[in-house]
Amino acid sequence: MKTHVIVNGEAHDRDVGPRLLLSDFIRQALGLTGTNVGCEYGVCGSCTVLLDGEPVRSCITLAVQVDGRRLTTVEGLTNGEDLHALQRAFTACHGLQCGFCTPGFLMTLLPVYNRAKHLEADEIREVISGNLCRCTGYQQIVEAVRLALNGAAALAESPTDDG
Repeated sequence: MKTHVIVNGEAHDRDVGPRLLLSDFIRQALGLTGTNVGCEYGVCGSCTVLLDGEPVRSCITLAVQVDGRRLTTVEGLTNGEDLHALQRAFTACHGLQCGFCTPGFLMTLLPVYNRAKHLEADEIREVISGNLCRCTGYQQIVEAVRLALNGAAALAESPTDDG
């Protein structure tokens, strides 16, 4: 099946099988290996990408479903060598350890970052509740989002103030 998709601003025309998963298309056909596949059931969130600006699990989405649409992967966050504010905040707050889940968290959070001016810690936890991390305990991720959204003043508050 012929599929036309804009990925990170670049047009791609490919023949894809009717059962090819979007995650496999991204990683194998396009060579964009930042999208990770964890559970392969859509539960862990590691494979999250943006489809027309909204987060989707690429391990349970078919490549043919993106025909004529816009896709953003974690590779699309950077501007040359410049990291996105979310990426810088994750680094500053140690919001990643092994890094396997990080692309999925970033892609889940990007629409929120683009829309929100301020979120409380419990609202951030709600947004990331569909993403699993086995390393961080999530507090550093919450702090990273607060830093990215709310600026350095967010880190001045005690982490215990969040509950």
